[in-house]
Amino acid sequence: MLCKLKLVRSALSSPTSRLLIGLAVTLAAVGVFSLYALRQIAGLRDLQTSTVDRNRKDSLQLLRIQNNLNSLGLAMRDMLDPDPAYPLEAFKGQFARSRMDLDDALKMEAQLAPAAAGPGRRQYVSNRVGQFWVSVDQLFALAGRDDARARRLIRETLQAQQAALTNTVARLLVENNEVEQAAMTQIQAIYGRVERQVYFFLAAMLLIISLTSLYLIRANRRLFNRLAILSDHRSELARKLITVQEEALHSIARELHDEFGQILTAIGAMLRRAEKQGLPPDSPFREELQEARQVAQTTLEKIRSLSQVLHPTILDDGGLEKAIDWYVPTFEKQTGIAVKYEKSGASPVVPDRIAINIYRVLQEALNNAARHSHTQTVWVRVRFSPDRFRLEVEDRGAGLPAERDPSMRRGTGLVAMRERAELLRGTIEFLRPGEKGTLVRLDVPLTEDATA
Repeated sequence: MLCKLKLVRSALSSPTSRLLIGLAVTLAAVGVFSLYALRQIAGLRDLQTSTVDRNRKDSLQLLRIQNNLNSLGLAMRDMLDPDPAYPLEAFKGQFARSRMDLDDALKMEAQLAPAAAGPGRRQYVSNRVGQFWVSVDQLFALAGRDDARARRLIRETLQAQQAALTNTVARLLVENNEVEQAAMTQIQAIYGRVERQVYFFLAAMLLIISLTSLYLIRANRRLFNRLAILSDHRSELARKLITVQEEALHSIARELHDEFGQILTAIGAMLRRAEKQGLPPDSPFREELQEARQVAQTTLEKIRSLSQVLHPTILDDGGLEKAIDWYVPTFEKQTGIAVKYEKSGASPVVPDRIAINIYRVLQEALNNAARHSHTQTVWVRVRFSPDRFRLEVEDRGAGLPAERDPSMRRGTGLVAMRERAELLRGTIEFLRPGEKGTLVRLDVPLTEDATA
């Protein structure tokens, strides 16, 4: 149970969980604002289509009705002329055409009239228009039989009805204009509200992004600090492990060379003295002593050779340059691989800690070439300068796989070489010089201050 609680606390305190929570909040805010914006846009669209556009179309029909009424008013004025050019019956066709156009305009206006106007307005206009046409029918029924009475009907009834209709249509146009102005004011208010909300949303998003960026910078800084501390700890541990390893190898090599070497030397001397104790030349015991002495001598040589492999004494006595000069031909004899050895520059005094790590890198590179490259020739290039050292070991054998980054290989030898190069504050590269082969390039400073 405690482990589960620790895992939950660790998950909640990690930057990933907090960033996910922040992302969820941001997405939720974006979703809510998007719904709000869509709703406002839908309201604008509804105002635009159901109010403003429809109101404008209705106003056009009202203007059409007003135009027909004005045309009828002009016709009635001509009919009342004291010296008419045409008889009253001649205007019947004009009234019929105006009636057809006016009825069509009234139908379309009834469909486009704003809902706020209600059915009462349409009924009122329809009734007034119907009364007007009843009076027009009476007019043309009297025309030709009693022109004086027909003209009196125009003056007393028809003109008044036409004027009332014209005034009604004018009021409707004014109402439509007021409705359109109110809708435009509402649209402007919606635009202003949405604009303010957009600015507020952008400010909130910028604030969230800024806070998230600051948190990321802080989390990354803490993470990099932890990585730097872990890297320092790892480097310190690797340095101590390599130091302990070298000290252990040095101690073992010294013990082999001094203790076991002296014991085997003493055994050989004792066997030599026993051989000289007046034994007959054909004595079987003499032959056994000689064989034992040869075994002791062979073992002594192998122990000395193993001691040199573990820690070459020439590195302590003669320095790095002489150790390399000694190891290259020794490797050539042991493996049968020809070594092309090139050396340039004068070797300065190299501290022991730096010398042993360079020597181990050379030793590992040549051993890898012998084990894996299947080559018959290896090139070793050494360049000394007052404050730096460069080593190159190249072969034309099988080489490293081309499809993988050689510096990321997990081989123990390559890892050890990288660790030693890092401890020396140097660089090491594992390259493919051509289609085949491997090039190991080491470049390190030769001062204790640089490698401390």
